[in-house]
Parts: sequence; C-alpha cells; structure tokens
Amino acid sequence: MKTSYSKKNNGERSSYKDSNERSSRRPRAAAFNSGNKFEKNTKPHSAPRSIPAANKPRDEEKDAHSSIEGRNPVLELMRTGKKIEKIYILKGSNIDLMQRARGAKIPVQEVDKRKFDTMCSTDNAQGVIAITSPVEYCEIDDILALAAEKGEKPFVIIADSLNSPHNLGAIIRTTECAGAHGVIIPVHRSVGVTPTVIKTSAGAAEHMLIAKVTNIKAAIETLKENNVWIIGANAGGEMYDKIDYTTGVGLVIGGEDKGLTDNIASACDIIAGIPMQGKINSLNASVAAGVLIYEVVRQRRG
Repeated sequence: MKTSYSKKNNGERSSYKDSNERSSRRPRAAAFNSGNKFEKNTKPHSAPRSIPAANKPRDEEKDAHSSIEGRNPVLELMRTGKKIEKIYILKGSNIDLMQRARGAKIPVQEVDKRKFDTMCSTDNAQGVIAITSPVEYCEIDDILALAAEKGEKPFVIIADSLNSPHNLGAIIRTTECAGAHGVIIPVHRSVGVTPTVIKTSAGAAEHMLIAKVTNIKAAIETLKENNVWIIGANAGGEMYDKIDYTTGVGLVIGGEDKGLTDNIASACDIIAGIPMQGKINSLNASVAAGVLIYEVVRQRRG
C-alpha cells in the first residue's frame, strides 16, 4: 500500500498558491541516516610549486569563458552588479576585496598557491579570480508558475549540498528529460551551474528553470505553502515505490559525502529509501535521483 499525503478533499490537492488548503497534519519523516559516501584520496601531495600555464591541469569548477582574473577587472565586475558565482582569493592577499565581496553576499573561498595556480588562465591574476554564471537563475515562484501554466502539479528537484558538478549536471539532465518544472540549489556549500555542469547536463541546463537560494530550508517552506510535499532521499527511509508521488512533489537529494543534513531531513515530510542488495551500501547521488525522478514519472503516467 502506498503512502498518500492527501488528508482533505477526497485526495485532491489544492492549486498553485492555494496554501490554505494544506492539511494541518503532515506525515512524520522516517528515521534519519546518512547517505551517499565517497572514498577520499589520501595520497600526500608534493610541496606547493608554481605550475607553468601550458602545463596546468584543468580545474572543473572554472572555465576561461566564465571567469574574470585580476584585481581591477574583478572589482569592476562587482560594481556592475552582475551575478558572480564565487570569488577565489589567494590566501593572505586581497583582504579588502574579500571583505567587500562578503558584504555583497558573494561566496568567497581562500585557496593556497598550488590550487590557485591550477585555476589561473593567465599570469596576471593578482591573487583573485571571479567565476560568473553561464546561466540566468530564476525564482521559486517562476518554477511554480510554470507548473500552473502547464496545468500540472509541481515537480521540483532540490539539491542539498551537492559538491560535484558532474552529479549536478547529471541530475539536471534527468530532471529535464523527466519533464520536471525546476531545480533548486543553495548559494553556499554547493556547486553552482558551471560550464562543467552545463556540459554534463548535455545542454539540459539551458532549458531548465534553476533557482539559487540562500536558505534551502526556507525554500522548502515556500514549496510547502504552495501544496508541494517534500520527499527526501536517504538511507533508512520508507521504500521509495510505496510512496504516492501524484501530488505536488519536491524531491530532496543530499550531498555526496553525508547525504541529507539533519536540518533538511527534519524538514522533509517523508524520507524515501532505495533498497541496497549488494555489498556497497549507497548509490551515487545522481543515480539515486534518477531512480526517484522516474518513479514520479511512472506514477503520474499511470
């Protein structure tokens, strides 16, 4: 028997923005367990050294067509008010620029010389690189409005602390192929839509509404207010194919190392688990997302 979320109106869900029709009682989330884990490379590195530009390894978080290098160019970019994904600063340098960026709510990361050298495309970065977004982000309301325009119940994917651009790109690709209405990602502690994400998505990121928010939990509450039930993917949850996805659905996919954070797991209406039959106890984040996304598709197609 499938878990159903509807408590009123004979199983019918209210339309977009009709928050007053939500049930006052929500299903209790299943017990939280940490999820997808990856092995870390513990091989020691050699001492930091400068790397000639022609021999620098490619940094997948950065692309020459989406980055600005140098102190004055980055300052000018900040003055324009254009969207900046992140600013990388060589440790110990550009303290004033770092403070100004943080004051403007731009994510800043200090990196050591070895890491910084791998990111530079020129020899005149002056200790600062700004990464710009290759896509225009939308608002959560835009995603909900698209669902209403199509006459469909909202179907949204929420990424909680994903750090791999390959995972995010694969999730966006699956989301677009499944006909979902949008993806929500956080500003902090998560990869943004980089050129690597776009390439991995096979161009799907260009067709998908993607909202970037400062607070994932607040975004979840906004979805709840608009009659969207929040289902988290994590170990130890209810069997994923016993859950009813024919309502408005927000699927939450956790980070690669720890799965859903406690804070986000507690905000979910229910936790969905995928059975593991082998010796490995977790799936890749994008694979787990694909399993759940297409269970939604299967149920909605009847």
